[in-house]
Amino acid sequence: MDEEIQFYLDELAESMSKALAHVNVEMSRIRAGRASPAMLDGLRVDYYGTPTPVSQIANITAPDARSLLIKPWEKNMVSEVAKAIKNSDLGLNPVSDADGVRLNIPAMTEERRRDLVKQAKNESEAGKVRVRGIRKDVNESLRKLLKEGASEDAVKSAEEKVQKTTDNYIAEVEKTLSRKESEIMTI
Repeated sequence: MDEEIQFYLDELAESMSKALAHVNVEMSRIRAGRASPAMLDGLRVDYYGTPTPVSQIANITAPDARSLLIKPWEKNMVSEVAKAIKNSDLGLNPVSDADGVRLNIPAMTEERRRDLVKQAKNESEAGKVRVRGIRKDVNESLRKLLKEGASEDAVKSAEEKVQKTTDNYIAEVEKTLSRKESEIMTI
C-alpha cells in the first residue's frame, strides 16, 4: 500500500509541474510590450498545403524591442507568411520585402495593458483550477486505498503532503502572474 501512496504522490508532482509549465507557456504568449518571437508560436503558415508553425519554416528574430523579423528559408514562402499574419488575430501589419517579413509592434495603450493583465489573470486562474483538479483526483485515489485497507495514518499523511504540494504550486502560479503583470505594466 505504501508503494501505491508514493506512486500517487509522484504522479501528483509530475502532473502539477506539467500544469505549471502550461501556465508558463500561456503566459509567454501574452504580449508584454516588447517584441518576442514567442508571439508567433500559435501562427500557422500554409506550407505546400500543410498548416505548419511559422517557426518551422523561418528564422524569427527580434532586432529591437518594437519589431520582429521573419526570414523564411525558402524565398517563395515570404508571401505565405505575410498572408498568415494578416489573417491571424495578432492585429499586426506585415511589411514584406525580398528577404522576409518585418512586423512593427505598436506601443500598447493603457487600456490594452489592462486587457492583457486580465488575460494573464484568467490564465493563472485556469492553472490554479488545473492544480486543484489534480489534488482532487489524487485525494480520491488515496481514499480508495483507505477503503482497500491502507492505514488511516498513512493516507492522512499523504493527504497532508498533497495539500502542501498544492499550496506550493498555487504559489508558483501566483508568482508567474505577478511577474507577468509587472512585465505588462512596465512601459
